[in-house]
Amino acid sequence: MTENGGVDWDVEAASFDEEPDHGLRDPEVRRAWDDRLRGWLPERASDVLDLGCGTGSLSLLAAEQGHRVTGVDLSPVMVGLARAKLAGRDSVFLVGDAAAPPVGEQRFDVVLGRHVLWALPDPGRVLRRWWGLLRPGGRVVLVEGVWGEVGISAEMVTGLVEPLGGRVRVESLSGDSLLWGKDVDDQRYAVVVVRGD
Repeated sequence: MTENGGVDWDVEAASFDEEPDHGLRDPEVRRAWDDRLRGWLPERASDVLDLGCGTGSLSLLAAEQGHRVTGVDLSPVMVGLARAKLAGRDSVFLVGDAAAPPVGEQRFDVVLGRHVLWALPDPGRVLRRWWGLLRPGGRVVLVEGVWGEVGISAEMVTGLVEPLGGRVRVESLSGDSLLWGKDVDDQRYAVVVVRGD
């Protein structure tokens, strides 16, 4: 499957988890992401839709925190790896487009996306679609950034989510080298938008 600048994610899947922030194999990196996710997700057990889930590393952390996870990724190979990673847990993984998740009428407490919004055409339309997948009081959690010539800025994302009407919180992630397994000097951030209803 190719998209996002011609990247073949089925091919990339074999080595995807080798990046410290993808595979979360290093205990300190894993703990850093677990701590952040705890702050972004509800305390009670919730239904989480992980869009562009890749090999399921964040899905696994959410499941370990007691959440029920539905993951969606365009790459069948990524989805297969995620299913294996979360075998025996309360999770479902679907092959599909993150921009139009194949979840029918199902609604979620959280829509989670890490490094996926930047690569989708018409992010404003995509965010409106994701907002419509939330239950009352639900939230969208976006981890994004700008890496050289690619990405989407925090300012652009906040401008796109503000019309949705939720409470918006932005957290800089650039200075937390534990999340990335190294120091980074580009813009990395999280935007959490909570529905007020």
